[in-house]
Amino acid sequence: MELLSEHACFGGQQQFYKHDSKQIGLPMKFSVFLPPQAAHDSAHGPVPALVYLAGLTCNEETFVTKAGAQRVAAELGLALIAPDTSPRGANVPGEADSWDFGVGAGFYLDATQAPWAKNLRMESYITQELLPLLTGALPINPVKIGIFGHSMGGHGALTLALRHVGLFKSVSAFAPICAPTQCPWGRKAFAGYLGADQSAWAAHDATELMGKLQAAPCPGGILIDQGLADKFLADQLHPHLFEAACASAGQPLILRKHAGYDHSYYFVASFMADHLRHHAQQLLSN
Repeated sequence: MELLSEHACFGGQQQFYKHDSKQIGLPMKFSVFLPPQAAHDSAHGPVPALVYLAGLTCNEETFVTKAGAQRVAAELGLALIAPDTSPRGANVPGEADSWDFGVGAGFYLDATQAPWAKNLRMESYITQELLPLLTGALPINPVKIGIFGHSMGGHGALTLALRHVGLFKSVSAFAPICAPTQCPWGRKAFAGYLGADQSAWAAHDATELMGKLQAAPCPGGILIDQGLADKFLADQLHPHLFEAACASAGQPLILRKHAGYDHSYYFVASFMADHLRHHAQQLLSN
């Protein structure tokens, strides 16, 4: 992997990388924040890490420049990993025609339909390629990885945690798309990436996945924050459906609703410290 840039940040290092992805078949970019505890001469050893999945139209820079996460991550000793939100450079016809489909809208799944199936393999990329790459190359503890995200990335965090139980030891989300099979964003993406047969969609819907479980997959609890002034809440996000599914499965869930907050990174930054501490409590407990 190629280090593109590196910046001192709260005693640690904010880094930006590019590499040739075998899963995607194209170059991919990602960012990593290494806290001061990850220094090579540190006695701390490999540090826990959080994978952050960004939302529609975002990239690997959005989180690290807007969320204000590095200061608290440095205090807690957490690394932060932020992949891009989709392949870029595939040159699929129409890939940039819509802001909620194609480039910048990978939905953190592996597409099964042409022409997307060749390169849009975001689930396999994150779980099978990016994490092994980083835990092998950087002082990151491979058994202490959490995941969180915003909007489409909140959907990704919830579904990847539920589809890969045990890989991620902690999970949280900001304004996630909780039931994509029941909202316009999800139906558009799933129809294009997974095909018209809706029976395949449920495997990538956090509410559907949770509803089929008989025991809590995340015993440490899931934290979700949702702004009540979010213009997408009623039509796109449906946290109440996920809440009901968690209750049915016995999954501990903290769903916090905040008057006056919208869908922006002003909202995300306002509650970022709480999420980092939620993850640290689980990742640093042993």
